[in-house]
Amino acid sequence: MTGSRLIITCMRNEGPFILEWIAYHRSIGFDDFLVFTNDCDDGTVELLEALQDHGVLTTMDNPYQRIEGGMNPQKGALFYANDTEQVARAEWIMVSDVDEFVNIHAGDGTLDALWQAVDADVDNISMQWRLFGNADVDGYCDEWVTDQFDRCAPTFCPSPVQAWAVKTLLRTTGGKFPCGRYKRLGVHRPIDPGAGATEKTNWVDGSGRPVLRKFRENGWRFGTHSHGYGLVTLNHYAVRSADSFLVKRDRGRVNHVERDQGLAYWLRMNFNMERDTSIRRHLPRAKAERDRLLALGDVKARHTDAVEAHRAKIRDLKTRDDMAAFHAEITSDRMKLISRHLNLLSRDQFNAGPDAIGPEIFERIERVPELLAE
Repeated sequence: MTGSRLIITCMRNEGPFILEWIAYHRSIGFDDFLVFTNDCDDGTVELLEALQDHGVLTTMDNPYQRIEGGMNPQKGALFYANDTEQVARAEWIMVSDVDEFVNIHAGDGTLDALWQAVDADVDNISMQWRLFGNADVDGYCDEWVTDQFDRCAPTFCPSPVQAWAVKTLLRTTGGKFPCGRYKRLGVHRPIDPGAGATEKTNWVDGSGRPVLRKFRENGWRFGTHSHGYGLVTLNHYAVRSADSFLVKRDRGRVNHVERDQGLAYWLRMNFNMERDTSIRRHLPRAKAERDRLLALGDVKARHTDAVEAHRAKIRDLKTRDDMAAFHAEITSDRMKLISRHLNLLSRDQFNAGPDAIGPEIFERIERVPELLAE
């Protein structure tokens, strides 16, 4: 008997977005979810527990504060997950966030189609982010993220460094450890290799090509010599609407907890340069699964509660002077314009934020129509 196809995730105040994400990934072939929550106050826990009551997923309070070593929420959760029954029974595991969607281009867009498109003995598939911006959507509405936001980074996007970060779908068999030949789950890829893991693991990128040796050893992103979306893309909706981003900024991060999700984060994640709608071919199947989930017990009521809590939080945040000023900045014409020309920025400018963008950049933007006409 084959094992499950498991996604492990951490959530804090993600209530309005849970059903779409769960339904979508169930519709492409994932059948088990292990969800760690941390200090939620928006109905996230209640919705997850309603889904758990019907066997859709397993949810638990994140135990990271009880783990020695001072781990952050995400790494603490993964450390704990390594020894859970969900990992023990899984054949395939992926660590993913609720703003990441596995967009499979092969065949009918399912996990089975992806595996048919790569070597039969593949161990790990690292799929790289494609950063999707807010598509100039300022206000929150209870509509599908994958329908609303179709503007994104170009396929060749070496900067910022986050543009080609990866998440890895790993096979647990083929080694004596929970992660195959690797001992532990990492945020982006399995870590702590056993003897011979680097050489023996059949590890490919999103186009089905073998990854470089330096990535096997310690990589979390691809580069100009190893990148590709041929078979699968990880659509990363890191900002969603400007309104929802206020809530995301307020709640903080689960990994780099000491870093503010401020203007520099918005600048480097809000790519609106190209349009990509390839994920929409999968949505009829996903929406049918969402409707099935909504019919379970009080799932629909808990989703509605989470949506209303999200709206109330947005209203509350907008009464704060600092958040109101931040919202005005990220929705300004200047920020909307630069989101369509982020290829003109240097890595240092991405890191420093909008204040580092000089007038010469906007002068170049004004020349774009002229250059295209030549």
